Amino acid sequence: MRAPATKAVRPRWALGTFAYLASIGLVAAFLVEPTGLTSAATLAAASDPAESPVVKGQSVSILDAEKRAAARDAFDVVKPKPKPTAATAPAAGIPDPGTAKAIAYDMVMARGWSQGEYDCLVALWTKESHWNVYAHNKRSGAYGIPQALPGEKMASAGADWATNPATQITWGLGYIAGRYGSPCVAWGYSQSRGWY
Repeated sequence: MRAPATKAVRPRWALGTFAYLASIGLVAAFLVEPTGLTSAATLAAASDPAESPVVKGQSVSILDAEKRAAARDAFDVVKPKPKPTAATAPAAGIPDPGTAKAIAYDMVMARGWSQGEYDCLVALWTKESHWNVYAHNKRSGAYGIPQALPGEKMASAGADWATNPATQITWGLGYIAGRYGSPCVAWGYSQSRGWY
């Protein structure tokens, strides 16, 4: 008859030590070469400098199988906003006397702007409000011919801002001149962004 097998006894500290060392090793592995991240020194030592991206600030390059690079936190790369450019609009012609468009035509010409600027203004405000003095965008709260947001802004041009097309047009032309310089620049901005 055989003697019963004895179970090997491990000291209690062995399992804890093994777990500790394994976790340290795992952390060290990620710190040394975490999932394909390449250090700046490795990139600088690359054989072809034209293929090596320049690492600045907090940039990190991630190289995949197709050798595409992605940047993280590239604070040194700032793209300036494009300056609005003037656009042209279809010819609006001479408006009928007594209409909101006729009031706008006289004000545009009084500012020294051209017929082309008037054409852009007609296109812009036709898109915005169809020249309706009472036009109200329920979603944004914009109001009037120029779609002022909020409509109360037009009170700076007159107390009758909610009903008078001349007051709304005066305010709208002042806004366009101050923000864009001219109706054609505002029209170009509206064409590219969908609003002005």
